[in-house]
Amino acid sequence: MQIAILLYPGFTTLDAVGPFEIISRLPGAETVFAAKETGPVRNDQGNLALVADRTLAEVPGPDIVLVPGTDDWAPVIRDEETLDWLRTADATSTWTTSVCTGSLILAAAGLLDGRRATSHWLALDELKKYGADPTGERVVFDGKYVTAAGVSSGIDMGLHLVGRIAGDRHAQSLQLLTEYDPQPPYDAGSPEKAPAEVVAFWRAGAGRVPDAGQGARDVRGNVTPRR
Repeated sequence: MQIAILLYPGFTTLDAVGPFEIISRLPGAETVFAAKETGPVRNDQGNLALVADRTLAEVPGPDIVLVPGTDDWAPVIRDEETLDWLRTADATSTWTTSVCTGSLILAAAGLLDGRRATSHWLALDELKKYGADPTGERVVFDGKYVTAAGVSSGIDMGLHLVGRIAGDRHAQSLQLLTEYDPQPPYDAGSPEKAPAEVVAFWRAGAGRVPDAGQGARDVRGNVTPRR
């Protein structure tokens, strides 16, 4: 079973690494990181790189396709080479999956037309523009298409997928061995639970990270004045 994780400049690290830690442990799995060119590919903050060990052309027919998200998806959804690879890989894949705004990339390739899908909560309206039927659920299965919401939900998706492929016992074992037992200090992990002012801040200025003492800093470190 070959699992291909797509890499491209500006991908979100946990979108790729979170599910990788789970699905790479499927029985008989061969997991490859694939990009247009082999070598290091930098994340959305530019401070960490994963190594693509295969080109897209070298991975034409993976069993599982995983597309991580990004805060700047415009270059990717205009990249016909990447979209063509996704269409080709999807033609024979058993599962085609995404995390966060990776679903926008799948949708831009025409793979989610009329399908229920999820994405980061700030990108659900964008997902609808590309023909998908957006839902705020954390993990969504529609046939062989599996989409996960924002960043951390990729781990959940990985466990769901392992359960479908290898059975509940295998998925439960992986959850136990990775000690995936979230106990966050705040109950603010969705727009329905987070304080209204925090949600409003992000709706008004998506893509900017509050930086204590400096104002707001975008994901590449550029500082803008505090509001």
